[in-house]
Amino acid sequence: MKIRFVFYIAIFSILLGCAGHMPQTADEFRNELPGAFLGKVEKFQVNRSYAEVGRSFQKMAPQCLDVRIKTTSQTNTSYQVIVTKWNPTVKINDQKAELHIQQLHEQGVLNIYEVPDKGYYMMVVDAIPLGKNSSEVVMYRSSVGNKALIKAIKGWAAGEKTGCPDLTA
Repeated sequence: MKIRFVFYIAIFSILLGCAGHMPQTADEFRNELPGAFLGKVEKFQVNRSYAEVGRSFQKMAPQCLDVRIKTTSQTNTSYQVIVTKWNPTVKINDQKAELHIQQLHEQGVLNIYEVPDKGYYMMVVDAIPLGKNSSEVVMYRSSVGNKALIKAIKGWAAGEKTGCPDLTA
């Protein structure tokens, strides 16, 4: 499991960094991800206002995603320890609610591109109003990995009590 997690981090970093640049803002991430190898934009609707979705993000993201994870992998010829700080940010304005998820590799990963303050962007989620009690949720993410995280965020957006995802899975 842990080796697969490290693999997904490496692949995602490569898929966005092929041009020699990693997105430095959520807007850059939104703009660059659709054309990236393994990039995915997923849209779905929920029967909640964008403000309610945003409040769910405000409650659950710090509780579940403001964590530091240490992973290890070992083969016959190598041993690797990676320490990653997950950094969620929630923003709500008059037009949408946003959830930004960034990962800052504190140990064990060689950064070859400029790293944003809170780490590389792994996912950006926007909740956009469709009506009084309806929103479209747009997830900008990798098409591989992070299944537990994706499931949790979809649940939070829908108002379900999905709890915190296992970020090491």
